[in-house]
Amino acid sequence: MNKEKNSRSGQTLTKITFTRLFTTSVLFTVILGLAVLVLSYIITRFTWYEGDFLYEFLLQIYNNRIPILLIIWLMGIIIIILFHWRKTLNHIDTIVEASNELVDPNDDLIHLPVALKQVEDQMNQVKQEGIRNARIAKEAEQRKNDLIVYLAHDLKTPLTSVIGYLSLLRDEQEISEKLRGKYLSISLEKAIRLEDLINEFFEVTRFNLSQLTLDRSRVNLSRMLEQIVFEFNPMLASKNLQFSLQVEENIEMICDVSKMERVFDNLIRNAINYSFEGGTVKIIATKMNDDVEVCFENKGNTISKEKQSRIFEQFYRLDASRGTQTGGAGLGLAIAKQIVELHQGTITVFSENEIIRFTVFLPGSP
Repeated sequence: MNKEKNSRSGQTLTKITFTRLFTTSVLFTVILGLAVLVLSYIITRFTWYEGDFLYEFLLQIYNNRIPILLIIWLMGIIIIILFHWRKTLNHIDTIVEASNELVDPNDDLIHLPVALKQVEDQMNQVKQEGIRNARIAKEAEQRKNDLIVYLAHDLKTPLTSVIGYLSLLRDEQEISEKLRGKYLSISLEKAIRLEDLINEFFEVTRFNLSQLTLDRSRVNLSRMLEQIVFEFNPMLASKNLQFSLQVEENIEMICDVSKMERVFDNLIRNAINYSFEGGTVKIIATKMNDDVEVCFENKGNTISKEKQSRIFEQFYRLDASRGTQTGGAGLGLAIAKQIVELHQGTITVFSENEIIRFTVFLPGSP
């Protein structure tokens, strides 16, 4: 992007230079032509005497007017070119000096001469985009570092519990079967939480190290969604939720099946985690000509406009308190967005009046 804008800046400078060169050349030619006409008028209008120096001089010029005109014109063009070339070099020096400000982290605008106003605007645009991208990258890096610190801290709690309860089971020989079952149940629950946290660690590193590529094949999207929904039934029961699956029959499309399953899995998991208990998670899939649109809707706390604008950023979490039920690495939606965009599609979020809706649009011919 920056290279493209720098190229446009160079083209702008070249256009300005040659426009001025052409204008000056035309003006010089007009003036020179007028001078020849005036000279011709003087030669033919007045009475001269043979042998007069001025007469002989003007006569020689008049008799050789074409070659002299060409010589003077060429010399004038060379002078004009040298003059503008010098101005161009000065402009280039000015731009080179100003380009050092592109990497300056402050928000001060770049100022160039009025003749380079268009170049100035483009350079300021490049600088502002660079500052914004650097800030976004820094914020993402800080969120990742904070996430790793939180994960490292969170790992200690379930691990300590698992070790504690297993130690009790080992040391207490006369423990009742009821208490033994309770300790085993708690140990298993904490071990599962420990596994989730370790998977989050892998997710963080895998997102940065892997380059997503697509392996496309034809799939029955209706059946895929039905199968994914069925696998979430235990998770639904734990929050007293139910599914409303409104899917047209036999919707077929070409996509990377495993990656789209991951997108739908993340969106359904989010809908369940952030739903009010006793509510309904709606999934609506429709086919529009060759295109497909899939909506995931649930009732939950309204997502603010500011959070909606950032919800697809890496490591961004709606639950800043890192609750265990809604806790995650903050990568699910970022990865979903990347996968959908690789399919030339879009993913958007809408939230209002305690309605949360994610919409995935997939074109039929990517």
